[in-house]
Amino acid sequence: MSTRTRWAIVLVPALLLYFLPVPGLNPGQRHLLAIFVGTIISLVAQPVVMGVSVLLAMTILVLTNTLPGTKVLSGFSNATVWLIFTAFLFARAITATGFGLRVAYLFVRRFGHSALTLGYSVAASDLALAPFIPSDTARGGGVIYPIARSLAQVFGSEPGPTAGRIGAFLMLVGFHTTYATSAMFLTGMAANPLIAELAHKIAHVELTWGQWALAAAVPGLLSLTVIPYLIYRLHPPEIRDTQAAQRHALQELHRMGPLSSREWRLLAILLGVMAGWVTSPWHGLHNAFVALAGVSAILLSRVLTWDDLLHETKAWDALIWFAGLLMMADALLDSGVIKIISGAVFAHMTGWPWPVAAAVLACTYLYVHYGFASMTAHVTALYPGFLAAGLVAGAPPLLMALLLAFFSNLDAAMTHYGTGSAPVYFGAGYVSQTTWWRLGFLISLVNLIIWLGVGSLWWKLLGMW
Repeated sequence: MSTRTRWAIVLVPALLLYFLPVPGLNPGQRHLLAIFVGTIISLVAQPVVMGVSVLLAMTILVLTNTLPGTKVLSGFSNATVWLIFTAFLFARAITATGFGLRVAYLFVRRFGHSALTLGYSVAASDLALAPFIPSDTARGGGVIYPIARSLAQVFGSEPGPTAGRIGAFLMLVGFHTTYATSAMFLTGMAANPLIAELAHKIAHVELTWGQWALAAAVPGLLSLTVIPYLIYRLHPPEIRDTQAAQRHALQELHRMGPLSSREWRLLAILLGVMAGWVTSPWHGLHNAFVALAGVSAILLSRVLTWDDLLHETKAWDALIWFAGLLMMADALLDSGVIKIISGAVFAHMTGWPWPVAAAVLACTYLYVHYGFASMTAHVTALYPGFLAAGLVAGAPPLLMALLLAFFSNLDAAMTHYGTGSAPVYFGAGYVSQTTWWRLGFLISLVNLIIWLGVGSLWWKLLGMW
């Protein structure tokens, strides 16, 4: 698709919405919605990178007098934006010190004696890193994928005729456990803190780090248990004995040597930050300032230098686009646009029992992701409206906020473009698109059963409904 075609896909609906009347919306609301819709389409069609799209939107909002400049820049004062920024810096420290690779190889060395347990070791590695690396692209594509790829090569499994030996199995397990671990932590995916912010504004509930992790623990661990086994049965590897992978991991650990002083300092800081997040209901500090304290400790202890952080381009990129998206989401809420649109779209659900309405909303929210290439774009565009609809149907606010939060991550299952890590694993060439989509759809059904079924029982036990 040419750049000109991509721009047409963005501009045509945005301009139509900007200039043509929309029932129920005044001109100011319509202009705001048009610029927001254009931004979201741009995030999907990608005529330019995400940061450029958001900067353009911020500029247009001011030039058209849709919003004042102070409001457009207000996103940068939001603590949630800085939580995401600092979490990317943690990811930099974990990868730069080699600590992430060490954790993954330790799991492989300890548990990788068969193909299935090797798959579980990949999942466990991702789970251990998920609280500190807030990007499935950085975590799955940057840390776990290279290890899975090297393990496949140990067994002579390459894309093509030998893919079925074990490479295809490892790619599928690596991908499908990455987004599952993202669902388990407030800091597991870039848009999760945005979800917490939207839940606070719309449903008036506080999604703390500990609360999120506790609610996701049982269904999340069950998904991480079931999914590798399901892939093992549906797409079995030809090689079952994987002791060579254990030997490879041992060789890599010997090459790395014992934990360096930098890694020890980083480990202590990460544990301290996690303790601060878990205890936030008691000490009252926002998660962002706990994270900033951790980044300060990383700098003061010289785990990383200031120049190292300046070179972490993903963090600075996220600071720009995340602040802009959060600002636009706030503006849509404050102007009443979300309430008007969600009321019109979901009016037919009036009178439904709230459990039925919540389940239908969750399923719809999950499968509409076939049309998105970014979980952040999906969340920004749809989470507020779906959450508002659930509240109107009578669903408990905390339950509805978390249910949609979890499926904001689990929706990555179906396609090879639905999140940043998907093209990395799919692009390795081990799995055909037909197989990827078929297994992705089946796994999405399993996730629905686990999270709506077992998850609902767990949340009932926690008193969420």
